[in-house]
Amino acid sequence: MLETITVTQFNGYIKKIFDAEELLHNISIVGEVFGVSNARQITYFSLKDENATLPCVCFYPAFSDQIKEGKQIVVTGSPNFYIKGGKLSFNVNRVEEIGAGKLFEEFLRLKEKLEGEGLFNNTHKLAIPENIKRIGVITSKDGAVIQDIKNVSWRRNPSVDIVLYPSKVQGREAEIEIAHAIEVMDRFADVDVIVVARGGGSLEDLSAYNTEIVARATYNCQKPIVSAVGHETDFTIIDFVSDLRAPTPSAAAELLTPQLSGQKADFIRLISRFNNAGRNYILTKDNIYYLKNNLVNTMNGYLNQKSYEMGLNENALTKLNPTALLKKGYAKVEQKGKSLSSKSMLDYNEKLEIIFTDGKISAQPIKEEK
Repeated sequence: MLETITVTQFNGYIKKIFDAEELLHNISIVGEVFGVSNARQITYFSLKDENATLPCVCFYPAFSDQIKEGKQIVVTGSPNFYIKGGKLSFNVNRVEEIGAGKLFEEFLRLKEKLEGEGLFNNTHKLAIPENIKRIGVITSKDGAVIQDIKNVSWRRNPSVDIVLYPSKVQGREAEIEIAHAIEVMDRFADVDVIVVARGGGSLEDLSAYNTEIVARATYNCQKPIVSAVGHETDFTIIDFVSDLRAPTPSAAAELLTPQLSGQKADFIRLISRFNNAGRNYILTKDNIYYLKNNLVNTMNGYLNQKSYEMGLNENALTKLNPTALLKKGYAKVEQKGKSLSSKSMLDYNEKLEIIFTDGKISAQPIKEEK
């Protein structure tokens, strides 16, 4: 039986080789930065050229501002082999920036070209519908992105439909699949809005979304498009062309699906306002009915009072009406145009006029003989 060694022993031998090789200590390597992440003031990233990549770690926070996606830098340090994980990394103790990398330069050139053609103009951007019932999503069918969009959307509003058109999100010809998916969704899918989404990554990982074919497909789309590519700090060409940019796929789902509980609250408030308006209307009608009856009763009382007073006045006038007295058998006696109410007022030398209801007669007064 052949003599064996453990994994730990083997990895330990390799580490000793790296540690013992003086030529590998404090060397400088040039490359393009990609896959940057930070944890506890430690920066993890990789360097690459056209044919290879090298994982790196920098324990010096002062250099973190120089280690950015797409930058071409020179790092100085030494290789380290991690025994427990069996992984090689390059421990960086100095960083020098020498300019933007090739991918970033291509990004800037395409951005300038498309911006000059007007593809980023706000006048071309479509409004996002307010009442969205169906969302079309273009992303990988196997990734976490589609699940995040479903979970967020259905938690907020279970009635929203999610239609997936699967496509590559990186790698060879990914941009062709993405552009084709946009065209198909635009022409044939019954959706209110299209979301083009993928998770975060390096500038190289997101390169499919920094292509002219995807930019023009987005610009020509007749349905509103929301770009949700990468993390909040990632910007791609499709972000500038799309009608709305969401910082993450989950944020896109939140933007497009109003909270159903909020809609219920709005509906309840509307019902309450309707009930209050109806109640106020009824109270107003009742108040008007009460005022009307009160006015009628007041007017009737007033008219009855006036009618009674008029009756009294009429009776008084009737009693004072000389014609009425004449009808009762009385007659009016006048002499020389004056009414006589006493015998002492008689002038026996003048004739009297005795007035009845139907005429008058003349008479000569005669003195009584004593």
